[in-house]
Amino acid sequence: MTQRKGEKPTISIQEHMAIDVSPGPIQPIKQISDYFPRYPRGLPPAVPHQVGQAGPLRSALSTSSATTSATAVAESDHRVVGAVARAEPLRLPSPHTPPLAPQEPGDIVSPTSTLGTLEFSLLYDQENNALHCTINKAKGLKPMDHNGLSDPYVKLHLLPGASKANKLRTKTLRNTLNPVWSETLTYYGITDEDMVRKTLRISVCDEDKFRHNEFIGETRIPLKKLKPNQIKNFNNCLEKQLPVNKTEDKSLEERGRIMISLKYNTQKSCLVVGIIRCAHLAAMDANGFSDPYVKTYLKPDENKKSKHKTAVKKKTLNPEFNEEFCYDIKYADLTKKTLEVTVWDYDIGKSNDFIGGVSLGINANGERLRHWFDCLKNKDKKIERWHTLTNELPGSLND
Repeated sequence: MTQRKGEKPTISIQEHMAIDVSPGPIQPIKQISDYFPRYPRGLPPAVPHQVGQAGPLRSALSTSSATTSATAVAESDHRVVGAVARAEPLRLPSPHTPPLAPQEPGDIVSPTSTLGTLEFSLLYDQENNALHCTINKAKGLKPMDHNGLSDPYVKLHLLPGASKANKLRTKTLRNTLNPVWSETLTYYGITDEDMVRKTLRISVCDEDKFRHNEFIGETRIPLKKLKPNQIKNFNNCLEKQLPVNKTEDKSLEERGRIMISLKYNTQKSCLVVGIIRCAHLAAMDANGFSDPYVKTYLKPDENKKSKHKTAVKKKTLNPEFNEEFCYDIKYADLTKKTLEVTVWDYDIGKSNDFIGGVSLGINANGERLRHWFDCLKNKDKKIERWHTLTNELPGSLND
């Protein structure tokens, strides 16, 4: 193409785009990590050669431009130093400052050596044989998760005793080291004897969805410290997990408790037996629970007609039945009779498992004899009492 003298040269659109818009060499894109310096683990931050002249952005840029022919590692280091210079002047660490220990990603750093404190209150309701445990709040718990927090809950356990049968727990609160539960948990069937010899173990744990829950700390309260019908407040420091005396636990192992009501109805001339509820039953199934039901007999039973049975309650160690059975019998004959109550675990396809039993009558002793006498002395009055189940099968009963 010829060009006349004095005429401006024409440039095609392709040449124009190549000249004016071509980006040239591709530059690396800045990342967020460029603005937050990271040093090799265990090494102190890199210090410039001229300590007294470590200055703002202009000094850092001149230092960076003077070392453009260095290796890729050196360039990375200069970018880090430049980022620090833009934020504030570089400072040397004080010689009196203790060095920081290197941390692994899973390390848990606690500001103090304590595990935290727990505020709670206990009340023994002697009339209703109940122990009310109010879990208020915890403070300064040890962080157990990677985010520096925990998902705490509180677990109660009466010692000695079967762990599954008498274990209660609060709800789980997420992402906190100062949880507030304000939750009341109640043990039923607690007797004066229990208050003398049992200890309440209160544990704080961290719940994990994808692995085992982690133990944070615990505190133990001997129940003999409590006075009946008086609230006692506690604010205890949590301690490390203490060993459980398994020998003592086994020697005092119980099969559970049962609440029974007795009433002699003079109008109908019958004994009314009420099966109200059970508590802390022994676990008989592989899932750690039982499917309990209760059977009653009035012995001797010549006609084999005194058997009564409650409904089966599925997967529970603290069932509520609230069922009553009537035995037609003359009042004078009660002194010759024995009421046998047994608790069983229902199983499909095999024989049912015996959990525990108790006998009330003239030949009984202790609380069982006292309950029977109170029924005889107070006609038309319902008498309710808790009784401890034994692992001995009363009489020669079979399921």
